[in-house]
Amino acid sequence: MTVSAGSATSPRRAGPGPASASTGDALLHAATRHSGVRCVALGLMALAATAANLLLPAALGRALDIMLTDPSRATRWVLYCTALVLVVAVLDACETVLGGTTHARATAWLRARLTGHVLDAGPRAGRRFGSGELVARLVGNAGQAGAAPATIAGVLAALAAPLGAVVALWLIDLRLALVFLCGAPVVVAVLRGFTRNSSQCVARYQEAQGRIAGGLTEAIDGARTVAAAGTADKEVARILRPLPELSREGHQMWRVQGRAAAQAVAVAPLLQIAVLATAGLLLAQQALSVGELLAASRYAVLASGVGVLVGRLGALVEARASARRLGEVLDVPATRHGTRHLPPGRGRLELRDVTVRRGGRTVLDGVDLVVPAGGTLAVVGRSGAGKSLLAALAGRLADPDGGDVLLDGVPLRALDRRELRREVGYAFERPALLGDSVEATIGFGDPVPPPHRVRAAARTARADDFVRRLPRGYATPCAEAPLSGGEVQRLGLARAFARGGRLLILDDALSSLDTVTEHHVTEALFRNTPGCSRLIVAHRASTAARADTVAWLDGGRVRAVGRHGELWTMAEYRRVFGGGPAPDEPGSEGESAGGPPDRERPGGNR
Repeated sequence: MTVSAGSATSPRRAGPGPASASTGDALLHAATRHSGVRCVALGLMALAATAANLLLPAALGRALDIMLTDPSRATRWVLYCTALVLVVAVLDACETVLGGTTHARATAWLRARLTGHVLDAGPRAGRRFGSGELVARLVGNAGQAGAAPATIAGVLAALAAPLGAVVALWLIDLRLALVFLCGAPVVVAVLRGFTRNSSQCVARYQEAQGRIAGGLTEAIDGARTVAAAGTADKEVARILRPLPELSREGHQMWRVQGRAAAQAVAVAPLLQIAVLATAGLLLAQQALSVGELLAASRYAVLASGVGVLVGRLGALVEARASARRLGEVLDVPATRHGTRHLPPGRGRLELRDVTVRRGGRTVLDGVDLVVPAGGTLAVVGRSGAGKSLLAALAGRLADPDGGDVLLDGVPLRALDRRELRREVGYAFERPALLGDSVEATIGFGDPVPPPHRVRAAARTARADDFVRRLPRGYATPCAEAPLSGGEVQRLGLARAFARGGRLLILDDALSSLDTVTEHHVTEALFRNTPGCSRLIVAHRASTAARADTVAWLDGGRVRAVGRHGELWTMAEYRRVFGGGPAPDEPGSEGESAGGPPDRERPGGNR
């Protein structure tokens, strides 16, 4: 793989557009609805704590007035104040626990939703964002967006406190509330400016984080290439290239928050002083009692205390920016399946005028091919001819931009998803070893094949012998199994054989096998799968020679279709395999049929 910074194949990372913004907002609403009961409980709990905080100054003021006029009656009001303090403490503790669990559940729901969509979208999501940035969004951004339901409940309570304090000032004396409201527009302007400026900083900060994550994943995937080239220092510099931007946006976020806090700190004391001065004048005029003065001072603090509100709004801004990044992922269209079922058949595959474009370039152009029912078609061609893409289209791992792909007369787009996956089996050049054990890896899929079928498939793929030599046999975790590249490929082949179905697609799935093993596997393949068709992407002449028909791709078009022996008479066809004389017989395995014997390539592909 190429890990250079300026690669032309780098994923496109566009900023959030209107569609992704609306999708992100809708996602936040859905996450909040999913946590609806907990959010309501959290909001009620927060409002109850706010109500207790609002009652406390009034109770303290009343207790002070009674202590000054009739100390014998003050005990009851002191107990009331104590009870309110205890209620606030208990509600705060419960709010912390419920807020944490609400955050965790919303995050889990978002990650499940996004992961399912990424798998439904398939390679399209990886091509647009890259695996590193996808992981950053599914892990980091989902965690930040998951805080939204609990934060919304907290914002409502944070708004209720100053509003309730203004109402309390109004109840004490109308003039106190009017004095405070004269400065309220300044506080509102501070909050609006903070929300607007922090939204831009958070979005740019998260974009820089995503670029660092994407670069790190690329470097990890190409770690051996980096080590062999001795370019580790350059790769570190490339990965951390967005770091200055990340630092700049992080500092800007702190500056925005600090400026808002400083402005609030500058305004709040002035409002408090104005309220206290007015209350003092009213006290001097005997329009207020000493207890009411105490209560008014506390309510002035609550009404002007926007620090909590700034923090809550900051968390909500971050959650919304994260949700918009998740919305960009959801905007990648998922693969939609039909409801039709296949008629009885043996896997006749047809590609009719299939055209595929990638990045403005036509990769496959008007391809017409037929794999006869029960037959074998080998697809050959030079690198970049479109062989793997054709294999992906054959089992609907990708969709064409034009034309149709049909299996036993039914378009793949119209097929029910479960039936499509049950009837089409795949083996890849670098199979992913998914599953807790070797047996689970071979049986990976839905439905899971029974154990006897898993072992039969392993024998067909010539994997049974080396699996039994593993420390725990079929129960050995793949991460603990020292597997060569050829052994990994054989496990992938065994998985495809265990799935069965009426169409088997091998996308260069024999490339890491030595010549003798490849011969045995292909012989077993043709012998043990008589009821299905086979599409094989082949790089060896020996593989093509065993197929019923060969399709020669050249520049995205079908150059010729025929028997391997017939095509071998053309010099350009022979050059696809590196040249060589015509084979004596289709099954010969010398230089003429695919070059000198290969050894298995060491190193498992995980």
